[in-house]
Amino acid sequence: MSLVHARSTVDYHNSLCAGKLIVSHLLLIQECFNSPYGTSFFSMYAERIPGESTQVLSEAAKENQVYLVGGSIPEEDGGKLYNSCTVFGPDGDLILKHRKIHLFDIDVPGKIRFQESETLSPGNSLSMFETPFCKVGVGICYDMRFAELAQLYSRQDCQLLVYPGAFNMTTGPAHWELLQRARALDNQVYVATASPARDETASYVAWGHSTVVNPWGEVISKAGAEEAVIYADIDLQYLDDIRQQIPITTQRRNDLYAVTQAQEGSR
Repeated sequence: MSLVHARSTVDYHNSLCAGKLIVSHLLLIQECFNSPYGTSFFSMYAERIPGESTQVLSEAAKENQVYLVGGSIPEEDGGKLYNSCTVFGPDGDLILKHRKIHLFDIDVPGKIRFQESETLSPGNSLSMFETPFCKVGVGICYDMRFAELAQLYSRQDCQLLVYPGAFNMTTGPAHWELLQRARALDNQVYVATASPARDETASYVAWGHSTVVNPWGEVISKAGAEEAVIYADIDLQYLDDIRQQIPITTQRRNDLYAVTQAQEGSR
């Protein structure tokens, strides 16, 4: 797989042009790739789906013959705004749309306060898709903090979890890699995240460091703060070996505890 690690910009055609150089089966780009990240910008840059940005994603997926996890865009639908990720197949067709389930509402005194709920509404569905290579579960940024979501994906046989995200200069150095390694290790899956590259002039400065982690909890590919394209192999034999060596999926005490899905279905 490949991860495009570029600055979020309204010139999103350039964010995807690197895709022409990519030889992989799956491509992941960053959260809010078509917009600055901020509650004051979401309504300004919101689009309907399908729309201009998703058309670019569809064309890029078809041109490069890849599964494209299209980061996210602010989506307008029915008078509400969502932070939405679309996934396209190698034929350019839309496979699914994931609306960010957990809104980023935090207040770290003296460091950062951000309230997505001031403008955005949450999604209410899990989102998974099949490829000939593996099954993929989708989350967006803050979704990664919730171990239950990752566990539900793992229980439904996802082998790769992808999270377009945009952690900041407070939570990024403290939690970005830690959370990815935790989700990968807890569920014995691969985890991939795509962040915007760092832009010190932006009102919201992203930490960067797009990353891929293997089921042993090891970082196998990682960008820095600058723009880059990174690559990683998703080795399902290695994943199976880890699950056989440390068989936690068969050792869980389902008679004592369980994580259950309240609403059946996914999209």
